Amino acid sequence: MITLRKSLERGHAHHGWLDSFHSFSFADYFDPAHMGWGNLRVINEDVVEGHRGFGMHPHRDMEIVTWMLAGELTHRDSLGHGATLRAGEVQRMSAGTGVRHSEMNAADTPAHLLQIWMLPHERNLPPSYDQQAVPDAALRGRLHLLGAPAGSADAAGATLTLNADVRLHAGRFDGAEQATLALDPARKAYVQVARGRLVVNGLALQAGDALAIEDEPRLDFGQGLDAEVLVFDLQP
Repeated sequence: MITLRKSLERGHAHHGWLDSFHSFSFADYFDPAHMGWGNLRVINEDVVEGHRGFGMHPHRDMEIVTWMLAGELTHRDSLGHGATLRAGEVQRMSAGTGVRHSEMNAADTPAHLLQIWMLPHERNLPPSYDQQAVPDAALRGRLHLLGAPAGSADAAGATLTLNADVRLHAGRFDGAEQATLALDPARKAYVQVARGRLVVNGLALQAGDALAIEDEPRLDFGQGLDAEVLVFDLQP
């Protein structure tokens, strides 16, 4: 079964310096029909104005992945990490027993990103951080494994290891480029179109649209127009 969630059906908050769309209930947006999907709890599409950002704030027992679409965001945390995340880079922060961090856009131009929260496979893990660049060639016309569970058979081929039962793929598609992803029908999946247009299992999607998937054996991607997509293989 595949359920389509259109972009404009998401929660929306505009704070002047921050324009944010929420796929699932978050902050002041509450929708009991959209509390998460499997062990996926948050997908926020954020546009952060230049010289603004999120001041130091805490997290605990959450696996947080940030995927940059445009611009840059500087991360600093209570573990001593400090790095600037730019378009084409992915960041993983395991909050574990507790961490404080800030995310600031020091540039003149807006930062555009997806921030994703997933339930970890175990509570009270030591907090940790990782950040990696992903070249366009790794994404072009295919689904690249951005993240896989630590200790799993496919973790060695992933850009990041995750302390969560999630396999996260990313791909970019244009024209005749196409790909197929096999699914375990006993698990759930979620597709989030980050930009452009794309056809997935015969459904025409545009930026911000999503698919919640269960009891399906495969996903077919094609007919892209400057498309960028994230695909989550999730714990039921």
